[in-house]
Amino acid sequence: MDIPPRVLTVAGSDSGGGAGIQADLKTMLALGVHGMSVLTAITAQNSLGVQGAWELPVEAVRAQYRSVVDDIGVQAVKTGMLSSAELVETVAELLAGTDAPVVVDPVGVSKHGDPLLAASALDSVRTKLLPAATVATPNLDEVAQLTGIEVRDEAGMRRAADAVLGFGPRWALIKGGHLAGDAVDLLTDGGEEHWLRASRHDNRHTHGTGCTLASAVASGLAQGMTVPEAVHAAKEYVTGAIAAGFALGAGIGPVDHGWRFR
Repeated sequence: MDIPPRVLTVAGSDSGGGAGIQADLKTMLALGVHGMSVLTAITAQNSLGVQGAWELPVEAVRAQYRSVVDDIGVQAVKTGMLSSAELVETVAELLAGTDAPVVVDPVGVSKHGDPLLAASALDSVRTKLLPAATVATPNLDEVAQLTGIEVRDEAGMRRAADAVLGFGPRWALIKGGHLAGDAVDLLTDGGEEHWLRASRHDNRHTHGTGCTLASAVASGLAQGMTVPEAVHAAKEYVTGAIAAGFALGAGIGPVDHGWRFR
């Protein structure tokens, strides 16, 4: 029996099922890899926002990680919500001892603007976590948090990518979805440059896009794709998921992770 590639997500739980660990595992299943998880935090979350968040102890995070990696092994790792400096540094240390590509989604705030990372943890993200990344995938709000650069156009995306690369990841994927016009992202390693463009869909139900994109990139890397190949495939997948996003609850609904099967 063929064993699918294995991808580990290290992230928080979204009780509403649209983002976080839940979105990661749905994405991995949709893209043909075996998803595994290390839970870092529990959130009470729905379509209206985050009503509460509880961080797990460092010992619990470390034990989950070692349990999976030492027995099952991984072909890629994706990180999401890490919430505190202590957790960021613990996860960075674990990643440094793992021989697999790493996609770091430096989650700072939720879709509704709720903080998911302590301000005191930003320096640890810059100095500990980003150097461990094969690909870092910040959106424009996270770029501003990490670099102080307020991106307003594509030239600003280039400056942001240079600043993010200065923290040590091999590749930076700057997500420009918050800009006007087409949904454009920039992938670069400081040498080659890839602009990924897609038509913007008139759909407000976009909860989970960042988690979904990062997990899709990790899934591609686990399957042996190059970084540009994995990012292009992930962009295609998340664009379709956004187009099929559906209403759930009274607020912002999720993207549809199973859009290719419906």
